[in-house]
Amino acid sequence: MRLFVTGGTGFIGRRVVRQLRSAGHDVVALVRSSVRGAELEQLGITTVLGDVTDKESMRDAMRGVDGVIHLAAWYRIGSPDRLTAERANILGTRNVLELMRELSVPKGVYVSSLAVNSHTRGVVVDEHYRYFGPHLSLYDKTKWRAHYEVAEPMMSEGLPLVIVQPGLVYGSDDRSLVGDTLRRYLMGRLPVAPKGTAFCFAHVDDVARGILLALERGRTGENYFLCGPPMSFVAALELCEKITGRKAPRVLIPPAIMKLTSLVVRLVESVVTLPPIYSSEALRVNAGTTYLGSDAKARRELGFTTRPLEEGFREMLFDEMKRLGLVPR
Repeated sequence: MRLFVTGGTGFIGRRVVRQLRSAGHDVVALVRSSVRGAELEQLGITTVLGDVTDKESMRDAMRGVDGVIHLAAWYRIGSPDRLTAERANILGTRNVLELMRELSVPKGVYVSSLAVNSHTRGVVVDEHYRYFGPHLSLYDKTKWRAHYEVAEPMMSEGLPLVIVQPGLVYGSDDRSLVGDTLRRYLMGRLPVAPKGTAFCFAHVDDVARGILLALERGRTGENYFLCGPPMSFVAALELCEKITGRKAPRVLIPPAIMKLTSLVVRLVESVVTLPPIYSSEALRVNAGTTYLGSDAKARRELGFTTRPLEEGFREMLFDEMKRLGLVPR
């Protein structure tokens, strides 16, 4: 098949386009610069300069394709850049899906996020769950709007679209807040950890494969959680210690203290720019929050699976340690 992919140079996107090429598909990837597209071209992937916020920059490249995978998104926990977030996550999604409809593309996959469900308060929810309320981050809010104000209404109008919702995606060379936090831990620069915070962890390669399965087997008009097993962040760090021998933080901060600190930091941010990991938003997102979901439907209908966490963590941690010049104990 000939497939059009947005976000192909991103953390998940790089794995998606590689797996598509390995499966023998012809891939056209949207890139914002020729420099970022050079790596993809070496893999035999056709790159097209454009941006999801510029609808017409994608039209010719999307014409005649057999499918669309929309991955491109803004993800900057701790950044107050509301305009960029809204343009990338909401307008960008609208542009891609409108073009898909105008050009009669047979099928598409939109990569949403489990974050649209916000804090599930310890409950492992499924695809029937709907959250309506205040959001913990700008990312959560703009992805929620893209999901519920753009993608789902267009699906209900007949757009042949499948939505997938990853949870916490981990893996080597992750440049998100999560990846930065794990590198700080490896370097001994993570003195504390949030108590009660929990996520559903899935390896990036497994999530990429789940996206391909959604394109191949997913029922149009349906949502699928690609989120892996739930685990507290403290337990994840303890697993990291077991694998690497490097001590996990022993000081655990209760949610109430995290929330209070977030309010104080918010005042400081008006005069001082702080690293994202210490931003009021990052503190709020990690204040005992639980982003939990069940991937039972994806396992049942798509054949989605995730590798054991110890196996995935070992691969990720040893690779990151090699990059940092560290040796496992």
